[in-house]
Amino acid sequence: MWKHIGNLQKNRTVRYGVPMLLLVVGGSFGLREFTQIRYDAQKIKKKMDPALEARVTPRTHTNILQEEYMKLQQVDLDNWTNIRGPRPWENSGQNQKEQRTHPFKGT
Repeated sequence: MWKHIGNLQKNRTVRYGVPMLLLVVGGSFGLREFTQIRYDAQKIKKKMDPALEARVTPRTHTNILQEEYMKLQQVDLDNWTNIRGPRPWENSGQNQKEQRTHPFKGT
């Protein structure tokens, strides 16, 4: 009997194939549980109270886009100066402060 068990332990199918099959089949059952949690959460989210939903999402996306467009219209895009970023060996704070005070000093 021990001889047969020893032969089974040396068999490549038993040694590598069976654990692989157990991993694939067990993984599918495990993933099913995780996906079920996701779908349950979606069902709960859809059953939200209308008063609570109004508090959670007070504005629609179109209103937000309209407000951002109005903000961009107020910005003056014609008058600006190009301030380059610091190089690794330069002091960033001092360099940018100098460029802000003298914007057209040598480039």
